[in-house]
Amino acid sequence: MDSKNKTLATELFLIGFSRDLKINRALFALFLGIYLITFMGNVLIFCVVLISPHLHTPMYFFLCILASLDLCISTTVVPRMLSDLISFKNPISIGACNLQCFTILLLSGTESLLLALMAYDRYAAICCPLRYPILMRWSLCYELTAFVWILSFIILIIPPLFVPVVLCNPNQVNHFMCEVLAVIRLACASIDSSKIIMFLTCFVALLLPFMFIIISYICILFSILKIHSTGRSKAFSTCTSHITVVAFYYGTAINMYFGPSTEYSVHQGKYLSLFSHVICPTLNPIIYSLNNKEVKAAQRKLKTKIICALGD
Repeated sequence: MDSKNKTLATELFLIGFSRDLKINRALFALFLGIYLITFMGNVLIFCVVLISPHLHTPMYFFLCILASLDLCISTTVVPRMLSDLISFKNPISIGACNLQCFTILLLSGTESLLLALMAYDRYAAICCPLRYPILMRWSLCYELTAFVWILSFIILIIPPLFVPVVLCNPNQVNHFMCEVLAVIRLACASIDSSKIIMFLTCFVALLLPFMFIIISYICILFSILKIHSTGRSKAFSTCTSHITVVAFYYGTAINMYFGPSTEYSVHQGKYLSLFSHVICPTLNPIIYSLNNKEVKAAQRKLKTKIICALGD
C-alpha cells in the first residue's frame, strides 16, 4: 500500500517488557543496579590503566577505548529504558529515535572493528614479538583508532541516510529501545533496498571483522604451540579475556542481524539487544578483571592506595 494512504507517525511508543507496574518497578531496580555496575566497572578499568605506568601499552590503550564504548552504549540505552519503566505511554519523537538508532549503530560498529584491532595487537605481540614495537608504535595506534571510528561512520551511518525510511501508524514498537530491526517494521513502503543496505553493512562491520579475528587467533594458536611450555600460559592469559568478549559480542550480534526473519525474532531480538547493549557492557570489565593478572594486580594496588588515603 502506498504511504499516501497511511497516517505518518510523528512519535513512537516503546512497548518495553511489561505493562504491570510491579514488574516494571522490579525491572527498574534490576537495570539500575546493572547500569551502576557498568558505570563503576568501566570507569575502574579506565582509571586502573591510566594510573598504572606498566599498563601503558597498546593492548591496554585499546582496552580503555573498549571500556569507553561500553559505557557510552549503556548510557545511550539504559537511562531512557529506566524512564520508560516507571512512566507508561511515554512517547519518543522520531528525531530522538533516529538519534538513538544511529548512535547505537556507530558505537556498536566501532566496537566490532576495535575488537578486530585488538586481535591484530595480540597477533603482533605473540607472532611477531621482535617487530611488535614497530608494528604497534603509538603513532600507528592513534591512527588505527581514528580509522576505526571513521570507517564505522562511513559504513553504518552514511548508507542509511541515502535510503530514508518513512514510518507509519500504528506507532508502537515492540522493544525497549529504538533498535533498527524493530523500528523498520513500521515502514510505510517496501524496505527491500534498506534490507540490502543493512545486510551489506552488517557483513562488512560484523562478519569481516569476525573472520579476521578467527584467522588471527588461528595464527596465534600455531605460534603458542611452538612456545616453550613455561611461556604458553602467559601467552594464553593475554588472549582469554579478549576471546571471551569476542564470543559474547559477535555471538549475540550475528544471531541478531543474521538470524531468521520471523515474527518470533521480534521478541527474540528484544532480549538479544538486552544482552548486547545492557549486559555485555557490564560483563566486559568483569571478564578483564577476573582473567587478566596484570589488571587484577593493578586493581589491588589502586585499592591499597585508596585505603591508605582514606586512613590518612
